[in-house]
Amino acid sequence: MSADNTFHYALSSNNAWAGYKAHQNPQFFPKLAGGQSPEILWIGCSDSRCPETTILGMQPGDVFVHRNIANIISPTDINTTAVIEYAVANLKVKHVVLCGHSACGGAAAALSDARVGGVLDTWLLPLKTVRFNHAEELEAITDEKERIMRIAQLNVEAGIKVLMNNATIREAIAERGLEVHGVFFDISCGRIKELGCGTAHAGKGDHVVRGKHGQLVFGQDGEAAIAAAQ
Repeated sequence: MSADNTFHYALSSNNAWAGYKAHQNPQFFPKLAGGQSPEILWIGCSDSRCPETTILGMQPGDVFVHRNIANIISPTDINTTAVIEYAVANLKVKHVVLCGHSACGGAAAALSDARVGGVLDTWLLPLKTVRFNHAEELEAITDEKERIMRIAQLNVEAGIKVLMNNATIREAIAERGLEVHGVFFDISCGRIKELGCGTAHAGKGDHVVRGKHGQLVFGQDGEAAIAAAQ
């Protein structure tokens, strides 16, 4: 199919989808046009194989979304920070989800010593740092696909630590029990699994901050977790 045909096919598919949704539920689009109140902020990779609303089995209006190359969370990225601030402070989402995935091109590039070129080399620097910080573990993995999968998971863990130190997120955890989750999408089977990082996993040597809905526990490594108020 040519590029022109692909575009027109997409428009035709949209027309068919809109007609089906309107027939199925006449109030679907009018209600959608009235505003949004998503409960999830999804931060994922721009990879075309990871469409969050589809793989979550959800509908338009359910998920507020930010995607970039290799789902990198950088504290100096004003784009990501603006999305987080709006979703958490204004939309009052209940969950922030950072999702990595298998067969990630950015992860593969970070494992290579070759330059990608252009701005991409700069963008992938945080992922390169993950590689160097876990060099011994990654070099011990002989299977290339498994190595790419592992650095992608480690990238999510690193991103969660950045999210947990975001001021807007920290305030929302303390004040209303916002939950932060690190997950991984396996393209080969279509399933998402939790990686065991985020608000549900407290570390040792903790500092506790109590809020109305629970208590925020900051570990020595900068990670935090939410627990029930005592």
